[in-house]
Order: sequence, then C-alpha cells, then structure tokens
Amino acid sequence: MPNIGAVLKEEVARLARKEIRSEVGATKKAVAQYRREIAALKRQVQEQARKLSFLEAQESRRLSKQPAESLAEGARFSPKWLKLHRKRLGLSAADYAKLVGVTPLTIYNWELGKARPRPKQLAGWVAIRDLRKREALRRLEMLKK
Repeated sequence: MPNIGAVLKEEVARLARKEIRSEVGATKKAVAQYRREIAALKRQVQEQARKLSFLEAQESRRLSKQPAESLAEGARFSPKWLKLHRKRLGLSAADYAKLVGVTPLTIYNWELGKARPRPKQLAGWVAIRDLRKREALRRLEMLKK
C-alpha cells in the first residue's frame, strides 16, 4: 500500500508545476515579444546613427569648403558691426574666428579698426554674417569634430 503522505506530496507538486507552467507560459511569450521589439529598436537606432554620421560628414565637408571670393564683391565691412554681431551671437573672438576661418587676433584687430580683411577673409566673414546664434553654435560644434 502506498504511503498516503508521499502520494499527496507528489500530487501537490504535479499541480504546482502545472500551475507554474501556465503562469510562466504567458510571461515567456511576453519576454520573447519584448526581446524582438528591443532588437528592432536597436536596429533602428543603428540606422539613425549611420544616417546622422553621414549627414554630419556631409555638413562638415560643406562647411570646410572655403567661400568664393566673389561673395566679398560689393560687401561693406564695418568694425563696429563685426563687434556687435559677435556679441549678439555670444561668441568669443576665438570662436568667431573659427567660423570665419581666421585667428582670434585678426578678429580683435578688425574690431579695433587696426586691420581690414583681405578679399578671401572678407568672403569668409560675408558667409557667416547672417547667422543667428543657434546656427552659429551648431556650426562651431561641427567644426570641433
């Protein structure tokens, strides 16, 4: 005759396993779905990162090209306006110089009226004189990379 305690224990264990399987089955399905979604999101992020790096490289190439000297034809230069523009952008002379493509000392000399830009430098200044603060900061970030 089987031991009633052992039989009862086995039956309770069997029922517990069955109940756990039914509860865990839904969780396993959910976990598998979440993993698929995470993998899809990771692929999407990688694709976006590739596109972003391509666009940044394209923009940096565009910014690195020297502006044509023909831009400077007919452009008027004012040391006072240069200083006001730099201050309005909230940039140091060093940062403003990076945008123009000259040295910070050159910017100081232009602002003080001690020097005037050469045609190539004037073309660089003309290319950035219509920038707003946000665009100027974005270009600086691109130049730093």
